[in-house]
Amino acid sequence: MARWKESGNVEHPAAGYRKIFETVEELNEPIPAKISGVIPSWLGGSLLRMGPGLFEVGDEPFYHLFDGQALMHKFDLKDGQVTYYRKYIKTDTYVRAMTENRIVVTEFGTAAYPDPCKNIFSRFFTYFRGIEVTDNCIVNVYPIGEDFYAVTETNYITKVDPDSLETLKRVDLCKYLSVNGVTAHPHIDADGAVYNIGNCFGKSMSLAYNIVKIPPAQKDPLEKSQVVVQLPSSERLKPSYVHSFGMTDNYFVFVEQPVKINLLKFLSAWSVRGATYMDCFESNDSMGTWFHLATKDPADYLSSHKFRTSAFNLFHHINTYEEQGFIVVDLCTWKGHDFVYNYLYLANIREEWEEVKKAAMRAPQPEVRRYVLPLDIHRGKNLVSLPYTTATAVLHSDGTIWLEPEVLFSGPRQAFEFPQINYSLCRGKKYSFAYGLGLNHFIPDRIVKLNVQTKQTWVWQEEECYPSEPLFVPTPGATEEDDGVLLSIVVKPGAERPGFLLVLDATTLTELARAEVNTIIPVTLHGMYKP
Repeated sequence: MARWKESGNVEHPAAGYRKIFETVEELNEPIPAKISGVIPSWLGGSLLRMGPGLFEVGDEPFYHLFDGQALMHKFDLKDGQVTYYRKYIKTDTYVRAMTENRIVVTEFGTAAYPDPCKNIFSRFFTYFRGIEVTDNCIVNVYPIGEDFYAVTETNYITKVDPDSLETLKRVDLCKYLSVNGVTAHPHIDADGAVYNIGNCFGKSMSLAYNIVKIPPAQKDPLEKSQVVVQLPSSERLKPSYVHSFGMTDNYFVFVEQPVKINLLKFLSAWSVRGATYMDCFESNDSMGTWFHLATKDPADYLSSHKFRTSAFNLFHHINTYEEQGFIVVDLCTWKGHDFVYNYLYLANIREEWEEVKKAAMRAPQPEVRRYVLPLDIHRGKNLVSLPYTTATAVLHSDGTIWLEPEVLFSGPRQAFEFPQINYSLCRGKKYSFAYGLGLNHFIPDRIVKLNVQTKQTWVWQEEECYPSEPLFVPTPGATEEDDGVLLSIVVKPGAERPGFLLVLDATTLTELARAEVNTIIPVTLHGMYKP
């Protein structure tokens, strides 16, 4: 049932959301779902989702939302029937943890301690072998060529079978590309080429960002992957944290945020017992936020376009497009330079509701923003002449261009996050609709549709229900941008069948169907629909 009231009023005093941060077991075989409503007959395929599923090993807890071991979920839709299946990805990290019944590899916010059974000499040699990087691929799953990979943000990706959910093999991207890791949010061109961004060591031992391309090859596309263009880092030894980027037909947009990775801290931290990835982040409170532009073909960094604006955290680009000599960049931002991930420790988000609310009061505030980057730089008050936006760009005497955004959506501690669009139709094109997960003081409790042109919103919400990122699937042969369905995995902790696949009409956000299973489904981050 869609609720058309102010979504900010919804409270969660029963703290049912804790259930999505609890360990579950994998399934031996797919289980049938009980369907209510009508699933469109054309909708046949698999919804694949990634997230953490194991929140402790033995008696050792994981501390951060992004530490739990990777669990892959699948809802299969076929001939009007729906089944649900899940399997742990058998990463090196997971297998060793199971074998030793302890946390063996340091995760994002949880340190692995040396094996207490080993003597000082073997520990000493382990230390000299260097850094062990996690391959815990909890963030997303996407295709490269004919294959499917579960991914996180390190250099390791894991090839999986999207039907059986079996783990096939671990791939080290460093063998193919000069990057320290890539994001879990690649862009995919119409021809199947995959683009991504990661940080790397550039010229003269300073840090840089590489945009990489994996061509749409039939055989071993990774073998043919290459660096397309290199973007400089604003600070030599401190690259910014990068989670996604923008791409149009002709340009790449990279937003360099004031959340930095202190590499010296990072490298030295590994020699100190008990340091984690989270310990290596720091905020630069003076740089603000920088936008970088590069052309796509031929690939070239536009070093003369120095775009600057005030500080924000950025995880997800919504969409980017070119119009009349401008590049429009729509973003899910969090205001300020304080790192949002500091507020995503499990202890915080498992708190009583009043405590969760208090913590969110201190955290950066979310806002959906549109920035407009002029390609033609000249003197004058406001360089942005697009008639439909209030976003501005002003050239300063030092040659930088100061950007001010247009706000597309803003509500106190109400985030529009995990954004999705009709990707196949609208990626890099002017568009109208974005779909997102509504976070209420960081707790996911609604699905929101946003018209980025009129700022109108639609909401689906139900009592004690905790949805996940909505994925858009277009109706076959559709002509309208929002003609299709949204798929989301929802958890309703008290219910007899507490996990369900929700199918919404993407035009109105009204419920078409749900497919309920008698198991709780822990939080998922990102995923894909495989027709």
